[in-house]
Amino acid sequence: MGDVVAPDLEELRAFTARLRCVGPCGDAGLGIEWLDAVESLKSVGCAVQAVVTDDVATCMREDRKARRLPRAEWDRGIGSQIALARRESPNRGGRHLGFAQAVVDRRLCSDPNILDGVGDRGLVAKAKALAVELDAAAVVARYRKAVSERRVTTRPAPDSMAYLSVLMPMEQAVCLHATLGRGADSLIATGDSGGRTRNQLMVDLLFDRGTGASVANGVPVAVNLVISDEALLAGENEAADLAGFGPVPAGIARKLVADALDSDTAVTLRNVYSCPVSGSLTAMESQARTFPKSLAKLIDLRDRTCRTPWCDAPIRHHDHILSRRKKGATTAHNGAGLCAACNYAKEGDGWTARPVRRHGRTHLFDLGTPTGHHYRSAAPRLPSAARRSEIEAILIAHLRAS
Repeated sequence: MGDVVAPDLEELRAFTARLRCVGPCGDAGLGIEWLDAVESLKSVGCAVQAVVTDDVATCMREDRKARRLPRAEWDRGIGSQIALARRESPNRGGRHLGFAQAVVDRRLCSDPNILDGVGDRGLVAKAKALAVELDAAAVVARYRKAVSERRVTTRPAPDSMAYLSVLMPMEQAVCLHATLGRGADSLIATGDSGGRTRNQLMVDLLFDRGTGASVANGVPVAVNLVISDEALLAGENEAADLAGFGPVPAGIARKLVADALDSDTAVTLRNVYSCPVSGSLTAMESQARTFPKSLAKLIDLRDRTCRTPWCDAPIRHHDHILSRRKKGATTAHNGAGLCAACNYAKEGDGWTARPVRRHGRTHLFDLGTPTGHHYRSAAPRLPSAARRSEIEAILIAHLRAS
């Protein structure tokens, strides 16, 4: 049997294009065979991605060593480039890079029969057991590091709900959950549940004890809700945007404002002007090296989350797209909201960035990686009133006058 020749890049792209044309086959048995074959293709693809990822990292690291860059620069931004190529967040790119370089993976997958029929949880358990066997000291060190990275985060859920996630030591999480459950059981037993289920009571107790206020008293912290004046005051249906969450139906946004006004919660309305055509925020300028508070707030409201493509992390840094050392101005046009990881990666060797001037359209900048690939980031549109043509405006005026 002759040597198997690996396909080149063009062959792979041609095969991918052909695969997009696959449709219903009208045969259940053949369909199952297709599913099995495509699943095998996915597995092989993941393995190839791991091999290529490790090779990319090795090549870039060796190149930086050869150019005598500081050791701190050898790995900077590699995970971010992996993420951009895979159309995923930088966080997941770093995880893909770590997975590709893991010794555990080679030991665990050397014999395919070991994993035959094993589910995700079983695979994770096997990987953890092998990790402990290979380097118990490293496991302890990682636990200590993990404890130092405890945090609270939020992310959107369907139907204008949200997930509040807490990363904390296992024993604390179990204790907190048990305490909330015990409090809910007590309210149910004493008839003070108010018709709420156990899960609902646990959520309300968590909010009460975390904020020091009951649910009925409103949220005692600043919450930035961006909504057009017509949606707020004239009943239009353009969705609002809740900072740190995302789109909120206009009806729910109006209810949030009304509930806050009816309670003891302090409510402040701030005018934010946007371009009537594009919906982008009006620019402000400053001679300062850092972004003033008002300009930083404008960037937060415009960008909403980190502007790196496929990264939905919260904004932590207000970045000069064209850096100050290259005479980049402190303006909304030259500013972008980034998470800390993306900002540090962008400052690494070989990265470039420049704002793109687009009159009457949303903010845009070009991001270049050390490998010569370019990605474009456009700011999301802001909530705004429905746009009418000049003729529509005249007709509406006549109808209202008649």
